[in-house]
Amino acid sequence: MGRIIEKSAGAIVFYMDSVDKREYLLLHYPSGHWDFPKGNIEFGEDPLQTAYREVMEETGLSRDVLILIQGFEKTIKYYFMSHGNIVYKTVIFYLMRSLSKDVKLSWEHKGYRWLSFPEAYNLATFKTAKNLLRDAEQYIRKLIKDGLLKP
Repeated sequence: MGRIIEKSAGAIVFYMDSVDKREYLLLHYPSGHWDFPKGNIEFGEDPLQTAYREVMEETGLSRDVLILIQGFEKTIKYYFMSHGNIVYKTVIFYLMRSLSKDVKLSWEHKGYRWLSFPEAYNLATFKTAKNLLRDAEQYIRKLIKDGLLKP
């Protein structure tokens, strides 16, 4: 049994058309879970470049329609078994606002949904995803309250 260390990056993507109406994007993975777009950091990339690339590859949402929300960066760590090896994974997540809901799903996923915070929280499979979603929602609410984020 070996040890593998993986570093990935991804994004919590949301769409907002009014102060009170936000929807979060969750992807349905072939294994059955619902989570955010993410993937391994490739040689020569920094985590933010990876997050943009993965969102584009998995959803078709290009950098032209994505706005990085400054000040939100969360790191999660977990491990799992794969082919008899323990994989230790670190994932850095960013928060991105999409100006479009026009998703073109990649072959890597079975489906996607744009959901309100309570719906997304209930559908997200893993506790880490639920925690990220809660943190993102709190951060967005604070930005709105402070007048730093508008529809």
